[in-house]
Amino acid sequence: MEIRKDFLVIGSGIAGLSFALKIADYGSVAIITKKEIDESATKYAQGGIASVISDDDSYDLHIRDTIEAGAGLCNEDAVKIIIENGPKMIEELIEWGTKFTLRRDENGEPNFDLGMEGGHSKHRIVHASDLTGQEIERALIDAVENKDNIEVYPNHITIDLITKARLDRNIKPGSKKDRVLGAYVLDITTGKVNTFLSIATLLATGGAGKVYLYTSNPDIATGDGIAMGHRAGAGISNMEFIQFHPTCLYHPQAKSFLISEAVRGEGGILRFKNGNTFMEKYHSMGCLAPRDIVARAIDFEMKKSGDECVYLDTTHIPGFHIRERFPNIYKKCLSLGYDMTKSPLPVVPAAHYICGGVITDTDGRTDINGLYASGEVACTGLHGANRLASNSLLEALVLSDRASRNAIKYIKEEDFPDIPIPMWDIGRAVDSDESVVVSHNWDEIRRLMWNYVGVVRSNKRLTRAKRRIETLKEEIREYYWDFIITRDLIELRNLVTVAELIIDCAIMRKESRGLHYNIDYQQRDDHNWKKDTIIR
Repeated sequence: MEIRKDFLVIGSGIAGLSFALKIADYGSVAIITKKEIDESATKYAQGGIASVISDDDSYDLHIRDTIEAGAGLCNEDAVKIIIENGPKMIEELIEWGTKFTLRRDENGEPNFDLGMEGGHSKHRIVHASDLTGQEIERALIDAVENKDNIEVYPNHITIDLITKARLDRNIKPGSKKDRVLGAYVLDITTGKVNTFLSIATLLATGGAGKVYLYTSNPDIATGDGIAMGHRAGAGISNMEFIQFHPTCLYHPQAKSFLISEAVRGEGGILRFKNGNTFMEKYHSMGCLAPRDIVARAIDFEMKKSGDECVYLDTTHIPGFHIRERFPNIYKKCLSLGYDMTKSPLPVVPAAHYICGGVITDTDGRTDINGLYASGEVACTGLHGANRLASNSLLEALVLSDRASRNAIKYIKEEDFPDIPIPMWDIGRAVDSDESVVVSHNWDEIRRLMWNYVGVVRSNKRLTRAKRRIETLKEEIREYYWDFIITRDLIELRNLVTVAELIIDCAIMRKESRGLHYNIDYQQRDDHNWKKDTIIR
């Protein structure tokens, strides 16, 4: 079936939904989402949105903190634009119905209850208790449902983008003559593949944490947008910079459950099981050091001691404050047998955020005409080599805002493709009775990436990873074309593509910087490597 919409939005997190709301008055909109509309990484964001709100804060301070965390690789124009638009984005979220946590000042006036997180020099985290993402997602979905011009397609997964270069071999992918025409999309419920034609398309598919064995990300985070963008010819950058969240709850039933950065911001202390602290050995800010330093310190100390975890201690913080500031975290931990007001929590690092992705400018434009990207799938240069805590939701809002304005102009100048678009052809593919192959390859990729391309890397580990991933990629390619397509198979194909991109970028960078630490190049090399890794 062929479906025509002026705008195609792939993803239903903060980036996709805010973009859709801003373009809905200028054309028809389709939102493609793998599960239900509320299932996105945004939903699980506990911390909040970093923004300059208080009188004792400033844009210059926020910019400085971001650039310092980014280890010399931030795009300073992008940093300035995104940070200076923060307060406006917060106002828009409130207009859409988001209810942030407030506290009354000495005069009884309500103000934002601003939190503090690692790497920040001021309290500037606007939050909704410890369920910020869930509250934002709720408000945006309510607003989307009130727009007649937006149609949501749940339980749909995009297979590949349709571009001019895909249809005409005389056009080079990503060249000036190339443009996006839409996408092939699998209806997971029926197994049918639909052709969505669009004038402008936004990739807002989030990250790729599921490429690692341990991750804070939801199951949908399989790098679909990055892989599709790469196959279509868009530039990919800085994939070696994987942020490992230092404190994921270590418990067999606590799948992907994060203990927010804000817990350390409120005074949480990292300790060994004997109660001794260790972060003061690694950074002057101790437990409030940037995430890469904290995650690497925990990883090093666990390997040295052989311990399976370290402990995050909040027992010195008044219990009423913990229950008030972190009600969801407190209840979840309590349900698993941990009262964080009385005993420390066992924690380990887990893959959390990809600072690289599809290259965009500050208007969200990729190398391909009509194709935009926003959120974790995009690489604007804001994060550089390491993301400052709570800058990600801010980036998604600002980039989607700017992309929406550019896309509105774009559809006034362009029209639907005037060339025939072939329907999806399954060829000689048959139903597979070997689903065990998919699950085995999925597991092998994730273990391979965790063991060889994790918090600490080496040339030998990266070479082994590259060799094995090439073999896996070929196996998956053959399987992909031989059997009728399913969601699992699409995600597996994307997962192996993203894994290869991470490995290739990590091999390229002959230094240690930010989130990328290679024991064979332990020093930062500003002379040769103060630049992005780029794959086209």
